[in-house]
Order: sequence, then C-alpha cells, then structure tokens
Amino acid sequence: MPLILPLLLAVLLFCIGVYGVLARRNAITLLMSFELMLNAVNLNLVAFDAWRLDGLATGQTLAVFVITLAAAEIGLGLAIVLLLFRGHGHVDADAARDLVEQDATEQRKGAAT
Repeated sequence: MPLILPLLLAVLLFCIGVYGVLARRNAITLLMSFELMLNAVNLNLVAFDAWRLDGLATGQTLAVFVITLAAAEIGLGLAIVLLLFRGHGHVDADAARDLVEQDATEQRKGAAT
C-alpha cells in the first residue's frame, strides 16, 4: 500500500478533530475531538514505521505511548466534566470558563470585606 493513503486519512481525521475543537462548545465533544487528533498522530506514527521497514518498531512503540497518554487524558477530562455537570448542571466549556472567573472575583470581594 502506498504511504499517501494512510497519510491522507490521518490528515482527514486531524482536520475533523481541529474543527471539533474550534467549533464546538460541549466539553464531551472537545474530548472526542482531542481523541481524533491523537488517533491521527498514531496513524502517522504506524504508517511511517511500516514505510521505514526497520526492525526497531519505534513508531509502534510511540503509538502505544500516545494511546496511554490519551487514556490518562480522557480519564482526567471525564472526571472534570462530571464535576462540572454535578456542580453547575451543564458541560458548556465557555460557560465553565466564565464561572471560574466569577468565582475568583467573588473570593476577592469576600477577602476584601
């Protein structure tokens, strides 16, 4: 198989992930978009490893490392989303950013009095 086919698929996956990060407001959709981008990177790593034909399998080793990193990221991200939903009743990323700024402002006002 030519190298260009997996690379085009990886570019397509990465572009879909970037669109999801830039256009969506839901935190779950953001996490899924990050996963799509990481899977595109994994596809590139494995494709270049198969293309190089060395015996070290460095691309596959790095892909396993990226999968481990993605699992840790999704676990932490889902915990944050669950706490956000429990505390505020929504998972809107922009509103969560506004809530953090309001909480910090309220704490400053409470400390001043």
